[in-house]
Amino acid sequence: MALGPVSSRTTIQEAVYQQLRNALMAGRFDPGQTLTIASLAETFGTSNMPVREALRRLAAENAVEVAPNGSARIPPVTAARLDDLARARIAVEGLATELGGPRLTSADIALLESIVEQQHATARENVYELIEMNQRFHFIIYRASGSEVLLQLIDTLWLRLGPYMRLLSGAVAPLIEKGELDPAGLHGTIIEAIKARNFAAAREAIGNDIRHTHETLRSYCGDKGGWTAP
Repeated sequence: MALGPVSSRTTIQEAVYQQLRNALMAGRFDPGQTLTIASLAETFGTSNMPVREALRRLAAENAVEVAPNGSARIPPVTAARLDDLARARIAVEGLATELGGPRLTSADIALLESIVEQQHATARENVYELIEMNQRFHFIIYRASGSEVLLQLIDTLWLRLGPYMRLLSGAVAPLIEKGELDPAGLHGTIIEAIKARNFAAAREAIGNDIRHTHETLRSYCGDKGGWTAP
């Protein structure tokens, strides 16, 4: 998910947008970091126009804040905003899990199990790869829901979670070393519930997985505030 020259297989504008979007979702940028059009254009090897348009689209998704001069800032992290995201994620992703669980094939479940194995194997080697595998795991389940609306909502929530994942990226390795964080979260529990065809339990497990990540992230937010799990 690192930034690099865009591919000629797609339009330059779309390629810049997708690369930036993926990097934001993976937590590649610091909260409050400024992204200038000139520096991004140099990184992508493009003119300023496709970068400016990509930032405009990302601002419309609340992924960045665009200044009058066209530069963009990664939104700051706050406990209140994190709480709001967690509440929405539990509601929407829980529903997608309950709908998607019955439609997962044996091949899908085998892939989910393979991802969990990879998460444990690569936990200390590449934090961003671990974050990407976490995303792959969740979206295999959500896509199975067959709901375009739910997928769009979830995708937007994960995009807005990007700055918080950046905080988590620096904390993952020490937490794993101390045994305070399972690199696969509660993914094993989610799989077992799906295999048992207990889709209400799978929904609850997804919610608990989100709550666990939320509590870990919350300690890295500077402000205070209350959070009540639905």
